[in-house]
Amino acid sequence: MDTKKLTIALLVAIAVGAGGYGLYKFGMHRGMGMANAPQAASSTQGTSVNQAQGRKVLYWHDPMVPGQKFDKPGKSPFMDMDLVPVYADEAGDEGKVSISPRVEQNLGVRTAEVTKNRLASSVEAVGNVAYNERDVAVVQARSNGYVERLFVRAALDPVKKGQPLAALYVPDWVAAQEEFLTVRQMRGPGTDGLVEGARQRMRLAGMTDAQIRSVESSGKVQARLTVSAPINGVVGELTVREGMTIASGAPMFRINGLGTVWVNAELPEAASAAVRPGARVEARTPALPGTLLQGKVSAILPEVEATTRTLKARVELANPGQRLVPGMFATVSFTPAASAETLTVPTEAVIQTGTRSVVMLKQGQGKFMPVDVQIGRESNGQTEILKGLEAGQKVVVSGQFLIDSEASLRGTANRLSGPAPAGGSKQTAAAPTHHAHGKVEHIDKDEITFSHDPVPSMQWPAMTMGFKIPAGGVPKNLAVGDTVDFEFQQTKDGSFQVTSIAPAAVGATRK
Repeated sequence: MDTKKLTIALLVAIAVGAGGYGLYKFGMHRGMGMANAPQAASSTQGTSVNQAQGRKVLYWHDPMVPGQKFDKPGKSPFMDMDLVPVYADEAGDEGKVSISPRVEQNLGVRTAEVTKNRLASSVEAVGNVAYNERDVAVVQARSNGYVERLFVRAALDPVKKGQPLAALYVPDWVAAQEEFLTVRQMRGPGTDGLVEGARQRMRLAGMTDAQIRSVESSGKVQARLTVSAPINGVVGELTVREGMTIASGAPMFRINGLGTVWVNAELPEAASAAVRPGARVEARTPALPGTLLQGKVSAILPEVEATTRTLKARVELANPGQRLVPGMFATVSFTPAASAETLTVPTEAVIQTGTRSVVMLKQGQGKFMPVDVQIGRESNGQTEILKGLEAGQKVVVSGQFLIDSEASLRGTANRLSGPAPAGGSKQTAAAPTHHAHGKVEHIDKDEITFSHDPVPSMQWPAMTMGFKIPAGGVPKNLAVGDTVDFEFQQTKDGSFQVTSIAPAAVGATRK
């Protein structure tokens, strides 16, 4: 009995041992097969030259973790995807993204050339038409007399140069003229001096040389004087009536010329430095639709209106046909003298991230690279480039963020959101940048709310949520309802902060 039990125990032990050895051999075989699989892949498709494309492979990487490199193909340890090869002909393109012409066309990429232009920023202001106070004539009485007749009876009546205004009777002239005519008839030595003295007394009475010659040629007393308009214009002031007694030197008429007029434009204080006397001006008024009036800045009045913080710019405009009259509204466009030539790009090519100004530079053969630029003035859709570009280069004016998305998928380090901070892949992995497309729903002091499309990199569905605003604030022209492309990062406290915002590419639609 004991021998039988011992035999059974030995058989069981042998069976267990054989089974364990079999499992061990099977595991080793499977393990060697699994271990040799990457090696086999390395020997077939992991060679230094890709047999299918004839391109030399430098290393493989996971596009979602571009800082990690592998010397053989296989599955990514980070994501459920195959590692992607990096070829030797792409080694010098670090920081760039290559896009095929077909993809470029699908993205709707448009480019423009960096050119040299003269920026003459225009400043617009509104104002009122007024009389040119330098084109005024005042008509006064030259002697005491009476107003016998008025030819102009109301203010603002139009008059022409030489047109009679009033007829005066001047009693003081009668005695002076009679004395002159009597002395002139005298004969004898010393009479010439008497004649000259009588002529001088007529001048003192207020007669002009022309009136004296008229008396001398006619030989008759002329006690009546016709007052005429010295310039073309309108009667701005009328101070006499028929039958009135008038004293010598008293003003009778004020004539305002209309050959030129002033526009007193309200110039913003911040723009006053760009406008100087003598600068060219273009003006428009609703009274003359479609008419462009040319003029110049006559003066900048040295006084700031306290409530509106504006200065008055006195603009002088020619007024052919006297179509401009005081009180009309006018829009004035000041055009300062053009500055020296400077590099410019279309304003839509410049992306403001809050801390940087970036353009997407096209480098030929479907290669694009973000470039930091220093910008200056902006005028008529053109932005001055002070640093970062050269004349003749091409920049992207539409589709920048779609190219940036392509850069994100391919692991390009230098992107619109900026290079990765120093500190290794650990820090990069801790704060990746995500791209999204959506609509602005609300803008608050510290938060902006988007209704955005799905975000694959975060495995988010389409939803509406709030984000912290960029460090540099939201763009000035951003408004609720705008469709935009934006990028964001997760902060240390678990919230999400927008890093850049730009108008959505032309043709982009929400999913």
